[in-house]
Amino acid sequence: MLPYSLLDLAPVTEGSTPREAFANTLDLARHAEAFGYRRYWLAEHHNMPGIASAATAVLIGHVAAGTATIRVGAGGIMLPNHAPLQVAEQFGTLAALHPGRIDLGLGRAPGTDQATARALRRFDGADTFPQDVVELLRYFEPARPGQAVQAVPGAGLDVPVWMLGSSLFSAQLAAALGLPFAFASHFAPAAMDEALALYRRDFKPSARLDAPYAMLALNVVAADTGAQARRLFTTQQQSFVRLRRGQPGLVPPPIDDIDAFWAPHEQAMVEQALACAVVGDPDEVRAGLADFVARHRPDELLLTANIFDHAARKHSFALAANALRADG
Repeated sequence: MLPYSLLDLAPVTEGSTPREAFANTLDLARHAEAFGYRRYWLAEHHNMPGIASAATAVLIGHVAAGTATIRVGAGGIMLPNHAPLQVAEQFGTLAALHPGRIDLGLGRAPGTDQATARALRRFDGADTFPQDVVELLRYFEPARPGQAVQAVPGAGLDVPVWMLGSSLFSAQLAAALGLPFAFASHFAPAAMDEALALYRRDFKPSARLDAPYAMLALNVVAADTGAQARRLFTTQQQSFVRLRRGQPGLVPPPIDDIDAFWAPHEQAMVEQALACAVVGDPDEVRAGLADFVARHRPDELLLTANIFDHAARKHSFALAANALRADG
């Protein structure tokens, strides 16, 4: 059966607080564990009122401590915001606390706006991203005699490192370094097929991975009826429009008439960005997932869903898992 995993942003909905978002995140992680999800990943974003996963490593520790078997990790850590040694120490600590359960995905974007990137103090991190990745990987190798700087803990620990991205650059780097690759097709699908082909063609085996391994992110909103699912999906559609309007805010509730909310050009933008989405009742979701897998042949799926109501979100991920297990 094709492995499937879950990407969460710890959404803060209108009328709620980050504390409630964290409680929902842990509840959803336990739910995902029960439904056979392989990984539960959290993503680093900053200065986004509707996303509470800014301190990603801290939240990963919370989720790992509250679950038993599911892998927990970053999808991802935005490396330009951090010194590689600090990331190695953080994830070395997590791996020491939760052996065999921690993943580290690395991204090149800052995960925020330029003003916030300046506030994070890492001004030129994107320019040195490949070198920073190599430096970080070395910190996880066993310490050598006389090594001046070590990650403590971190050195010699098994922390799988993934390359994340939405471009050919990230695909090329993942292939060159022999790392698993996760593509952000859930919000930037344009280069997906080309990036996948490049990654698989140019992959060089490494001590970490002997063959290419690609995970594709996919929006999945499932409900008992197609109409219910399409209404739930309006939360994600509104959030995208608000972000492009320069009005990021808390996660909004669904609405009955999305066409009254957006302008035609905004609709076109959202439909392009969210082209990799499966929305519908259980039969529609099963068919949509099967079609996506048949067309793109990922080694693993990373499902995400920006749904306002927590119970509806849990139900959606359960229906998606059932659909994948039925096809498996």
